[in-house]
Amino acid sequence: MPAGLKRGYHEETGRSRGGLTTKVHAVTDGLGNPLRFLLSSGNCNDICMAQALLEPFDLRGKLILADKGYDSDKFVRWVEERGGIVVVPSRVNAKRPRPTDWHTYKERHLVEKLFLKLKNNRRFATRYEKKALYFHAVVTLACSLVWLL
Repeated sequence: MPAGLKRGYHEETGRSRGGLTTKVHAVTDGLGNPLRFLLSSGNCNDICMAQALLEPFDLRGKLILADKGYDSDKFVRWVEERGGIVVVPSRVNAKRPRPTDWHTYKERHLVEKLFLKLKNNRRFATRYEKKALYFHAVVTLACSLVWLL
């Protein structure tokens, strides 16, 4: 049994610099409204949840804007096979850097604005809920408030 499970930290929490944390991975539309989100532990890489996050969507002709955490040849190939257009800057240490349309990439600020709106809800920002199911409900409620307001 892993040490984290023995201590009860298996509820989508993972140790990172700030202590026990949870990551919320989100997909937004062109206006910054949330379409889908997934939870993962704080010590999990962003790329681990990328395919699962985009799986239910039809990607044909859609722009997929993401930060350098999603720079993976496997992920880029997966999106392009489904007809999506990837706008992800290459990491600094990439062997073959990909050209990036920086003008289009600037629209990624909509995702960052979504998280700023979500963090206006104190329960979301501090994660009072210890169970992942309850925190998922809080995130769902916060996302529905973003749609309404």
